[in-house]
This record gives sequence, C-alpha cells and structure tokens, in this order.
Amino acid sequence: MKEKKQFDMISGHPGSALAVFVIPMILGNLFQQFYNMADSVIVGRFVGENALAAVGASYALTNVFIMVAIGGGIGASVLTSQFLGARQYGNMKTSISSALITFVCLSLCLGALGLVFNERILQSLNTPENILSDAVLYLNIYFLGLPFLFMYNILSSVFNALGDSKTPLCLLIFSSVLNVILDLLSVTVFGRGVDGVAIATVAAQGIAALISFGILLKRLKGYEAGRGEFRYFDRAMVLSGTKIAVPSILQQSIVSIGMLLVQSVVNGFGSSALAGYSAGMRVESICIVPMIAMGNAMSTFTAQNMGAGKPERVKQGYRASMLMVFGAAAVICVIIELFYRQIIAAFLDVGAGTEAASVGWGYLSFIGWFFVFIGLKAITDGVLRGAGDVVVFTIANLINLSIRVSVAFGLAPVWGIQAVWMAVPMGWAANFLISFLWYRTGRWSRKKLVKKEKI
Repeated sequence: MKEKKQFDMISGHPGSALAVFVIPMILGNLFQQFYNMADSVIVGRFVGENALAAVGASYALTNVFIMVAIGGGIGASVLTSQFLGARQYGNMKTSISSALITFVCLSLCLGALGLVFNERILQSLNTPENILSDAVLYLNIYFLGLPFLFMYNILSSVFNALGDSKTPLCLLIFSSVLNVILDLLSVTVFGRGVDGVAIATVAAQGIAALISFGILLKRLKGYEAGRGEFRYFDRAMVLSGTKIAVPSILQQSIVSIGMLLVQSVVNGFGSSALAGYSAGMRVESICIVPMIAMGNAMSTFTAQNMGAGKPERVKQGYRASMLMVFGAAAVICVIIELFYRQIIAAFLDVGAGTEAASVGWGYLSFIGWFFVFIGLKAITDGVLRGAGDVVVFTIANLINLSIRVSVAFGLAPVWGIQAVWMAVPMGWAANFLISFLWYRTGRWSRKKLVKKEKI
C-alpha cells in the first residue's frame, strides 16, 4: 500500500513534526473560538449589554458541552492514532466508527437533558432575573443542535488522529465565516436578538459537520483493512476508549466546569459585572488556544509514537513543545498587557458601561501574565493521555478545579470579584506540577494500549 504523509509524526525531527502539525490546529482552534465569540461581539455591539450578559451566562454552560465533545473526541482518537502508528487499518476504522456512534447517541441524551433542566441550572447559578429568559432561549436552541456540535468535534479529532490538521482548519474557517454572516443577517437585517445568533450558530455547525463527514468517508477509502478486521461497532474498543475519553473529557472540561461553578459567584455581583467578566472570559478562551492545541498535538504525537514503539521520541517532542509554550506565552502576555483596554472595547461600549469595562480590564490585565502555566499543564497532560496513563493527570485536573472553586467561593466575599481570577493560575500551576512529577517517573512510557499483530 502507498505510504501516507500522516506517518510523518513517527519520523523526522520531533520538533519540526510537531510544529507543522500544531500550527493548523492553533489556527483551527482560534477560528473555533472566533466562531463561539461572534455571538457575544455581535449581540454586545448591536443588541446591548443585557444581551451580552445573557449569552455570557449561557456560555459557561454551553462550553462544558463543547469541552465534553472535544475531550471525547481526543480520548477516542488516542486509539485511532495508536492503531495508525501500528498500521492496523481495520481496527483504526472500527475505532472511528464506534466513537462516532457512541458520541452521537450521547449527544442526543445530553441535548434532551439540557432542554429539560437548563432553566433550573441557570437559576441555581443565581443568573440575574433581567437576563434569565434570554439565556434560557439561547440554550434551548443550542441544545437542539447539540448532535451537530458533537459530530463535528469528533470528526475533527479523527482527522487530527490521522495526522491531518489542515482539513479541520479549512472547515472551521468556512463555518466561522458562515456563522458571522448568519449572525449579522439575523441581528441587523431581521432584527432578532439572542435567538437569532443561536440559530445561526447551530446552522453553521450543522453544515460543517455534514461536509466533514463526507470528506472522512472518502479519506478512509484510502486505507486497506489488511491488518485487523473492520466492524461498524466494537464494544470492547468503546470500553477501552472510554477509559481514556472520560479523563480527557475531564481534562478538557476543567476550565469550563470551573467557569460554570464560579459563575454563581460572578452573578452575585450583577449583570454589569457579568457582562465585563464574560468579555474577559471570551478573550481568555482565545489566549489559551495555542496552549490547548499544543497539548492536543502532544497527545496525538505521543499516541502515534507509542503505537510505533518509540517512547524516546516522545520525550524529544515534549522538550520541543515546552519551548513552544514559553514562546507563545511571552507573545500573549505582551499583547494583553499593551492592548487589554482596546480588546475589551470590542465587546462593550466602554463609555456607557463603566462597571462592566472595569471588570473586563481587571480580569484581562491580571490573567495575561500566567498563560505559561496552562501551556505547561496542557502538554504534560497530553503526553500522559496519549500514552493512556490517565489516573494521575485526572487527579491533577480535579485538584485544579477544586482550587479554582474553593478560592473563588471562599475569598470573593472578602476580596471582591478579583478573587475569581486570582484562583485561576493557582489551579493551573498545581495541575502542571502534579502531572510533571508523574511524567518524570517514566511509567507512562511502559503503557501498552495496542498489541502488535502477527503478520
């Protein structure tokens, strides 16, 4: 069979292979955040501060579901990458098919639960009464489109597992541009509010998911089944993948779960503070994109090289990724500290909403110094996840979450809303330290998820 470019992850210079792979992932994830952020910018500028607060109140909950989809895809793709590295193409296809079936079914269940309970969840988070109805409306539409969200993110993870980070980038650019066009049409032409931007987001995501599925079917025809028989669904693979997917979902969701739990603290300061916090949170979600992308790239890099029996190459890639993290963190810090006021102004009329702008400025100017910690955490967790060694980094992420929530709830009544963002780098740093100490033991390098098949 003709050799594929995708195998470049297990050959050549590790740093170069990672850089070539991660750049499209970073660009793709930036467009993913741009895609998600478009709703906030457009309603904040064209509808008003309360509409921005309503979308922001919804964002903490919707982002949990986004991260469940992304984490599930990454976890499932570890098996796909290892089968690819071992050249077991039949098993690779089975793992893809099983993951798609599993997570589409899961999305239907989660969407139904979201439709039933979203108003109660928002009320339990102390969402201000003046924005509650708009937040519920936005979420109802969002949950109806949840299967498309899951399908698209699982498919993106599959392409990355195959060593192709360019196809998800192209699809994200397409869906992001389409989302913005539909958002603007719904708000400025048809006069809709949060319901219009929600429908636009679901429509753009659905179209991208269907196109992505068609491309994957064509791509998989290029792999001969050969070693390992293809099956549409394999329960054993699902169970094996779940052991990796659940910690991956937790790892990907940890920031979002923290945001959701801390949301009740922020909500207590009123809708203006929530609008400013929402703007700052959106910018933070963009700033962590290179870090999360590098972590996900390390997961794929590790999985393919572990499948190929090359743990030493993983260590070389990890050292290269650390240099990338420090470089990215330095650039982000300079940009944020120089332009945080102008960045917040993209979301808010800073002259009309002094309290909202002040909260956004405070959040962004503080957090800008600490993105290096989430980068180091992401790449270290990526190595452990790619190797299938998930217990310790799961514990590390739970400690991260516990620190964020406990500090915010315990100190916000004393220090004010600033305690919410002061807890963030504390959690990131603790997470990295625990995962790094486990990485140094080298036990991850002895994990075996994929057995070599006899030829």
